[in-house]
Amino acid sequence: MGLFTSDIKTLDDLFVHQLQDIYYAEKQITKALPKMIGMATDAGLKAGFEQHLRETETQIKRLEQVFQMHGQTAKAVDCPAIDGIIKEANQISGEISDKEVLDAALLASAQAVEHYEITRYGTLIAWAKQLGRPDCASVLQQNLDEEYATDKKLTAMAEAKVNVKAA
Repeated sequence: MGLFTSDIKTLDDLFVHQLQDIYYAEKQITKALPKMIGMATDAGLKAGFEQHLRETETQIKRLEQVFQMHGQTAKAVDCPAIDGIIKEANQISGEISDKEVLDAALLASAQAVEHYEITRYGTLIAWAKQLGRPDCASVLQQNLDEEYATDKKLTAMAEAKVNVKAA
């Protein structure tokens, strides 16, 4: 197989591994957001990042709840995908001197993170249901709903203001 750890033999194993993956990702996001908040110059974007940081902290608590509900200890496994998204965001933002273009880049990076989270939560919810765990799916759905709402807000902000100013 090569892509996954040899410990994954069942859908349940895969579910737990993916839960560990998104747990790691959410923790990395809480480390990246303060830097993005500090770099953002648009007041609305800065406020949006601050709100998302608070939401992410709550999402981590929900993930810990799902681990517990599923009889597992909350544990993170490295997620090269989120590490790559954050690394790219740091590289791009470090190269931009125009503050309005920087805001557009930060917003785009935030949306890349949101889209990653949306795919992970959607998959976890489907697997939880397949595994007969609607209770876990319901908690994960709260996180997914927040990710969709954040993405929608970012899109509206980009189209109405941030990208317009950057152009």
